[in-house]
Amino acid sequence: MRPPRTALVPVAEVFALRHAVLRPGLPAASAAFAEDAAPGTFHVASYDADDTEGEAVRACVTFLPEPLPGTGEDAYRFRGMASDPAVRGLGHGTAVLRAGLAEAAARGAGLVWCNGRTSARGFYERHGFTARGEEFTVEGIGPHLVFTIKLSGGGSGDTAA
Repeated sequence: MRPPRTALVPVAEVFALRHAVLRPGLPAASAAFAEDAAPGTFHVASYDADDTEGEAVRACVTFLPEPLPGTGEDAYRFRGMASDPAVRGLGHGTAVLRAGLAEAAARGAGLVWCNGRTSARGFYERHGFTARGEEFTVEGIGPHLVFTIKLSGGGSGDTAA
């Protein structure tokens, strides 16, 4: 089985999947982020390896420059990570995460963070992230933790954990 194909794409390409997976039953506007068009923001989508036309987005994530809360440390944050339930476990989430981390490192990031659902802790830890601080609740969404990872090739010079 060939790995998923990833690409940097406009937000319009990932919006439908982001809304369907992360904000089901809510108005479409709830899946729009103020940062979607901000300078430095980029969006990554994955497709089946044989989908050369980019017809079916299978997973997506949005990365943006934002300091790590409480520290002011320069970083990239990612949010809006979603995988089509029909292809979970087939590597699409891993593909967009790795592609996004590589792009953030290429843009000089030494640190990446997210507010991740507590239920996804194992996924993040398998990819080298560390949970930081106490669990908190995002209203209407559920329990979350802050996850961080140091990148090689970025501003810190550290390698990914």
